[in-house]
Amino acid sequence: MDSVEKLVPLLGRVLLALVFVLGGYGKIWAMDATIAQMASHDIPMPNVLVYGVIALELGGGLALMLGLFTRWLGVIFAFYLLILALTFHDYWAMPAAESHAQRVAFLEHLAMMGGMFYVFAYGAGAYSLDALFGRTQSAAATARA
Repeated sequence: MDSVEKLVPLLGRVLLALVFVLGGYGKIWAMDATIAQMASHDIPMPNVLVYGVIALELGGGLALMLGLFTRWLGVIFAFYLLILALTFHDYWAMPAAESHAQRVAFLEHLAMMGGMFYVFAYGAGAYSLDALFGRTQSAAATARA
């Protein structure tokens, strides 16, 4: 495996995860605003679920950056992104003035989902904790396990 094939998955993981790490960190310092936003979208128990969101975004994002439990995180984040897109960016139900920006955000979430599917399918790569710990089986083997 040449150096590009080793380095590119690391770069991709870090860039995908950066959105979540920064978002999770920001939610710690703006918890009331996050709770209010969740409540405005009819999320049940936002004052409890906000801690799960922070744990997933910050903890899961850092684990993804490091390449730990990468395939599982790819699936979890893909599902999370789908929920976020459908819940917070329902551009089809908005006035025309708001719909363009929300459609762009919706499509950005779908694009990140695509990246997470790649993470699931191809794993963390050579420069990862998964590789260090010998957790680099193929997606087919993961599905069979």
